[in-house]
Order: sequence, then structure tokens, then C-alpha cells
Amino acid sequence: MTCSPFRFGGQSWRALPEGALYWHERRALIVADLHLEKASAFATRGQMLPPYDSLATLAELESALARSDAREVWCLGDSLHDDAGAERMTDAVVGRLAALTGRVRWMWITGNHDPNPSPRLGGECCEEAEVDGVLLRHEAVTDEQRPELSGHFHPKWRMSLRGRSVSRRCFVMGARKLILPSFGAFTGGLDACAPPIRGLVGSAAEALVPLPDRLLRFPLPARTPA
Repeated sequence: MTCSPFRFGGQSWRALPEGALYWHERRALIVADLHLEKASAFATRGQMLPPYDSLATLAELESALARSDAREVWCLGDSLHDDAGAERMTDAVVGRLAALTGRVRWMWITGNHDPNPSPRLGGECCEEAEVDGVLLRHEAVTDEQRPELSGHFHPKWRMSLRGRSVSRRCFVMGARKLILPSFGAFTGGLDACAPPIRGLVGSAAEALVPLPDRLLRFPLPARTPA
């Protein structure tokens, strides 16, 4: 983990290029919006896509967990694309997931896509949690005054990199809110400057874009460009 650490809610954090967040004081890895079994959900509606998104997401999660040496993992909701996702998982996906949830303390926070996670996933489940003064939930609440980690919006930041315009997943941080990007391999994103995000994080907010060797920080403009 080479990206520069930063402070939020009185704690030390490190944003990883894959879109995970490492909490130093707790040795915890935090991810949001895995959307496991999204491709198989599309297939049930007749849109056939390569059925490898869950394995790809779990492979990235295995790598992040190994490199961070975390002892607990928190998934901030929408870990499954829908409540039936666990039943569509192949034996290979179930096995990879069981190996992960058996290694460390594993907490699933429910989301709007997966309000009733299956026991097949392993680990523990809750709607939200307050841990060491930091609130962990799926979707940010406007008037929440405690430091809050959430997902749901899949924020992305468009920037120029080596002469090219690229869109990168990003974290969006305000005074009391830190919104994580989607960790899933097959998910879209919402511009970090979009009104739903700006309305939550306030005026003095910034987008954090982790690269392998550094953390890029961009102040969000005062208003969304027309």
C-alpha cells in the first residue's frame, strides 16, 4: 500500500487503487457496491453477458485483502446485485467467497439491492454500524452529523492523465461524509460533481483518486458545469 494516508473522522485511512479503503487503527478493509452476480441477473432477463463478474470482483478483493493484511472486512451494501444473487452463484464463486469470509471477521451491511442477504454468504450482517465513532451505512443521510462512510453512488472523476481524458473511480470526501466508489467489476458510475453527491458532501469537498504510487486530490467545483 503506497498511496498517501489521509485523516477523516479522527482516524487514519488509505485509499487503494482498486476502490477499497483501509482503516489503519482497526486494520479493516472497507468496500462498497460489489454487485456480485450482476451478469447473471441480466441473463435472467435475456441479456447474455460473460458470467465472470463475480469471480473478477472476488479476485480483486482477495488481492486487496492480502496486500493490506486486514483482520476485518466491511462491505457497505449492494454486495449482491439482487436478493436472488446468492442462489445463482456457481460453486466456484461460493467457494472463493467462503474462503474469504472464513479468513477474517466479515460484515455485510445491507443495501437497496440486497436488503436480505443470504446465509449462504457467510459472515455477519447488519443494517448499519457505528464503529469507533464512525458510522458505516450503505447510503449517506443528509442531516447525519457523525463521521459517515457510505457507498451507493459509485462516484467517478474525469481528468487528464498522460494527455488523455480518463474517468477513474474516486472517493468523495466532505467534512463529515466519505463516499466510496463501487468495487464491483461490472458497475457504472456517477460523476462526483453530480447534484445527488454534491448535495450530501457540501461545498468544501474533494475527489480522491488513488493511483498505485500516490493519491490525487481534486477540490469539487462550487457548482456543476453546465
